[in-house]
Amino acid sequence: MAASTREVAHVVALAAELDVPVVPFGAGTSLEGHVIPTSGGISLDLSRLDRILALRPADLIATVQAGVTRRQLDAAAREHGLQFPVDPGADATLGGMAATNASGTTTVRYGGMRRNVLALEVVLADGRVVRTGTLAPTSSAGYDLTSLLVGSEGTLGVITALTVRLHPVDEAGAAVRATFADVGAACSAAIALAAGGVQVTRAELLDPWNIAAVNRYAGTSLVEAATLLVEVTGSEAVVESNLETVAEIAREHGVLDTTIERDAAARRRLWRLRHDAAYAVMATAPGKKARSTDICVPVSELPGAIAGARAAVDALGLEAGISAHAADGNFHVAFMVDPGDAAELERVRRLDEVLVEDALTRGGTCSGEHGIGIGKRAHLAREHPDLVPLYRGLKDLFDPQGILNPGKVVP
Repeated sequence: MAASTREVAHVVALAAELDVPVVPFGAGTSLEGHVIPTSGGISLDLSRLDRILALRPADLIATVQAGVTRRQLDAAAREHGLQFPVDPGADATLGGMAATNASGTTTVRYGGMRRNVLALEVVLADGRVVRTGTLAPTSSAGYDLTSLLVGSEGTLGVITALTVRLHPVDEAGAAVRATFADVGAACSAAIALAAGGVQVTRAELLDPWNIAAVNRYAGTSLVEAATLLVEVTGSEAVVESNLETVAEIAREHGVLDTTIERDAAARRRLWRLRHDAAYAVMATAPGKKARSTDICVPVSELPGAIAGARAAVDALGLEAGISAHAADGNFHVAFMVDPGDAAELERVRRLDEVLVEDALTRGGTCSGEHGIGIGKRAHLAREHPDLVPLYRGLKDLFDPQGILNPGKVVP
């Protein structure tokens, strides 16, 4: 458990000398096996690098060590009327979020980590410490190594500090829960919101299976129908104007029922619905293990992609809920699986293949936000066969001994 960049550099340099693998570890919330030491070696815990090094409200930036969590930074920023809005759900470390290019519910407005990271401090595979980027809001100086290292999943270097963008806290906000006759109508409403100029901060979809699971888990009595959760923020006038547009678009797409929450506590309760979905899925099959896919398609393709996903789930005899960051085209199929049941594991493997193949056919990607890790290396090769040699070349350049998080990303 390192406590400084110097200690990280020392460990990595020693590992290079002894040819020992190094696997960076943050909070362990990633979903594609990124932190599993498949080749043994050193699991390098960075959670003690937990200091906010500088918070510069006038520049709308903060510099933090890799072990600072998103909630820790957000709380500090809010003392200055600012926020760090990237929200993957879990209270992940910012170093880990950068390493996986995390995003989440607010991506439609603020983007994911790559858009919000300005600079990095990174320990390379030989123990050297380098710094990419600057504190300036834009730069055209040299190759963009910051963007390359964001999303590299610890395979090119160990992130020890980063400078991130902060954003003003909006004056007002409101959350809307709208139910529809089917998932296709809810998706179409979300697409219309994204294309209609509405200042949407979140637009989340839960299918009827998810709502039923949440009702059982949380003791709620929500209508078990396709549900769209939308948040609009800004000035009071902007919020009210956007709410009118949301209501109009919802009506055009056959909305069955609409609930609007303006009070901050009520909005938190509404969004608890979304965050409870993962726990609700886990509660459906005690003793099994949770599994969640991550597919992203062009927004216009989302209704067809989700319909195809549901058909595949049903055809394979699986029980699963489908949720989506609906205005981004990013959706998840979440289910429980018995690791000891070979037949069930084979059905899950087949589902992954069907979903990825469908996404690629639609011009999408095998991973919208969870990364590649162990589980999606073959899918990455299918998605970008012409780029795999370049990926390998970059890996060899940054890590010629192959000691940094081996077995991840590059197929």
